[in-house]
Amino acid sequence: MTDQRKIQLLTKKSEMLKVIAHPMRLCILNCLMTTKDCNVTTLTKRMETPQSTISQHLSKLKSHNIIEGHRNGVEIQYNVIDEEVINLMHLLLKDLQNDVKEKTLNC
Repeated sequence: MTDQRKIQLLTKKSEMLKVIAHPMRLCILNCLMTTKDCNVTTLTKRMETPQSTISQHLSKLKSHNIIEGHRNGVEIQYNVIDEEVINLMHLLLKDLQNDVKEKTLNC
């Protein structure tokens, strides 16, 4: 791999880390990974956060191809599609995954 290619790859990974580094986005990703059929309403209730705030963060995650949404009737259900993010989330939030009732970060 050339030095230029390494720099491009590291830059891409750095951008991904910047996107998920926000506590609210970490919460959203955690919720999406632990809740089946997760939509904005579910996230709003679970995180006790206004819908507009959730939507802004979902938009940021979607624009970086970390999540995708699928329409189910009038709702859009979201899931995490980036395998690197999924693996990273498992490492970062391992302690939350061990205790499903944990309320850390309101997730």
